[in-house]
Amino acid sequence: MKTYYDKDADLKVLKGKKVAVIGYGSQGHAHSLNMKDSGIDVRVGLRKTSKHWAEAKKAGLKVVEIEQAAKEADVIMMLVPDQTQSEIYYAHIEKYLTEGKALAFAHGFSIHFKEIKAPKNVDIIMIAPKGPGHMVRRVYTEGKGVPSLIAIYQDFTGNARKIALSYAKAIGGTRAGVLETTFKEECETDLFGEQVVLCGGISSLIMAGFETLVEAGYAPEMAYFECLHETKLIVDLIYEGGIANMRYSISDTAKYGDITRGPRIVNAETKKEMKKCLQEIQSGQFAKEWMAEYRAGKPNFNRLLEKDANHQIEKVGAKLRAMMSWKHKSLIEGNKKAVKKSAKKAK
Repeated sequence: MKTYYDKDADLKVLKGKKVAVIGYGSQGHAHSLNMKDSGIDVRVGLRKTSKHWAEAKKAGLKVVEIEQAAKEADVIMMLVPDQTQSEIYYAHIEKYLTEGKALAFAHGFSIHFKEIKAPKNVDIIMIAPKGPGHMVRRVYTEGKGVPSLIAIYQDFTGNARKIALSYAKAIGGTRAGVLETTFKEECETDLFGEQVVLCGGISSLIMAGFETLVEAGYAPEMAYFECLHETKLIVDLIYEGGIANMRYSISDTAKYGDITRGPRIVNAETKKEMKKCLQEIQSGQFAKEWMAEYRAGKPNFNRLLEKDANHQIEKVGAKLRAMMSWKHKSLIEGNKKAVKKSAKKAK
């Protein structure tokens, strides 16, 4: 994959344009503030009723309604949730997406699965930092950046790549390195990783391990420590130096159990199911299912969230985390609120 750095991108490309960031969530606030600090003419597009309006204004950003932002801007970055992008696009943005403008995304879902069908006379690009918004903002203020992706879906002007790289530089991505991919590759691998490993896979593995120990008569507190609490310790080691680094750092007993028992849990049958999940993503089945679920009011989504929010592991975990004096109080409270919010939304 081709990699770009600061020397490969020119901020002047974006400095001659007006940029609109639609949304002010995790990524929206980071992109907007980083671009502002990079000298870019940026405005945030929000509904007048948005809870983020005052927050963005307080941060010193220009805040306007979505239609006004789309009308003013040469580059329009969509940083609202996948499931709401198409309705916002067709209601507020499409009529202002005139010839030569650029429509940008941080995830390929809406374009790849044709939830949004943009005109042929605009650029369609992606700039996707590989980290949460708070990290994108924090490391930028420290003079560093988060590795990012760019992709070009449609290059009407002939300058789409230059615009994407300039945007990536403005938010700090080229400080760390920017890889070029495609909308298809980013979207399909991102969904697969979320479903099979990072979110769905690890959550199900943790809960199944916890249940197995509790059902065998072990204390729920011990099951929590061994199946959830220590996950961070292992993940940090993997993040820092790969699986080999993790194995270097654990005991020989743990290593032997890892390499002889691990493949019995994630086995050939598991991999078959992984391939099935990938096929559902590639065919568009998952996207259709998720958008239909959203448009129906998310009944199954809410039911499953409520079920997991009430799992014994959440109750045991809340009690144990409250006992950990070394944990930052705001993190503990934040976790409690997240569990309560999920349960409340599901009702």
